Amino acid sequence: MKQKNIYMDNAAATRTDPEVVKAMKPFFTDTYAVASSQFSHTPGIMAKEGLDKSREIIAAKLGASSDEIIFTSGGTESNNLAVKGVALAHRGKKNHLICSRIEHNSVLQSCQWLEKEGYKLTLLDVDSDGFVDTDQLKKSITPDTFLVSIQTANQEVGTLQPIEEIGKICKEHDILFHTDASLSFTHLNLDVRKIQADLVTMSAHKIHGPKGVGALYVRQGTQIQKLQHGGYNEFDLRAGTENVAGIVGFGKAVELNHNDQTTFITGLQRKLLNGLKEQIEDLNVNGPDDLSKRLPGNVNVSFNMVEGESVVLHLDMKNISVITGSACFSRSLEPSYVMMSMGFSHERAHGSIRFSLSRYNTADEIGSVIEACKEVVDALRKISPLSNKEM
Repeated sequence: MKQKNIYMDNAAATRTDPEVVKAMKPFFTDTYAVASSQFSHTPGIMAKEGLDKSREIIAAKLGASSDEIIFTSGGTESNNLAVKGVALAHRGKKNHLICSRIEHNSVLQSCQWLEKEGYKLTLLDVDSDGFVDTDQLKKSITPDTFLVSIQTANQEVGTLQPIEEIGKICKEHDILFHTDASLSFTHLNLDVRKIQADLVTMSAHKIHGPKGVGALYVRQGTQIQKLQHGGYNEFDLRAGTENVAGIVGFGKAVELNHNDQTTFITGLQRKLLNGLKEQIEDLNVNGPDDLSKRLPGNVNVSFNMVEGESVVLHLDMKNISVITGSACFSRSLEPSYVMMSMGFSHERAHGSIRFSLSRYNTADEIGSVIEACKEVVDALRKISPLSNKEM
């Protein structure tokens, strides 16, 4: 009998909660009208009610009002709308924006695309733990700066940025602040009034919701231009028929996420990190060692003298699913741009493994993964040219 798969790639996608699937099902088979039909018939009204309920749930989780939540197809679209939409709204007035070197590609590439269109871009450096330098941020601000985009948590090493301090700096300089909270939403207590964010990106499939659904919080009064034209959906900021079933699932996923689950995940995270450090020599922790400064569930390490890709493949043969680098970057032969921005060597970057946990993982799985990692790393080191060279 095949061994049960141990899935530890939850930063890429999570298992959809059965309660989420249950909540979505009627909107496929019974209440399948589009929400924009609310003025024409009862099924349209019911679809709109499902949409509105989820909007209220998500808004409440952020400390926002429901008319500040714009539904999208996911984190990538939300990030594009936030960065490009704000830039286009400021065209001819201000032309400078700031982000860090380790943002998700959907932010980084949006900013770089704007740079090709004539905007000025400043990329903030990060230290060896992945933290931005707020002093460098202050020095980078000019009278032409209209936006700062800094993620809440990094997608690879889990570094939690000082977003409250960043939000305060932005407000002092009357600059819009966007944070990509795709990985941290519901895991951290994010209150837009406290972090003083003007735009916040969220994604359903990172929190046991369906794929293909996300949201963007847009503070009332924020200057932003729609990118997708056609209809007047989502307060005229995102044209297109809303994915009602997916949005209902998103709302249910938010409803099901509680602080005690985050506490549980953090306990597993600590057990995994400590176990790997105790059992395997020549291991480097990538990102903060202090778990209070790290995304719950994220463990990223490099095993010296072995390739991360080899470790991943051998663990997969043991039915353990992890990843090297980030899922969006894994097809490239280049080392992780996040790791390189943190000042690591090519060898350390190529040797990195990301474990990302969820509430569906167990303590027994943690023990099995630690044991498997030791077996795999020991075996690979015996045949590694780097290891033999040092002997």
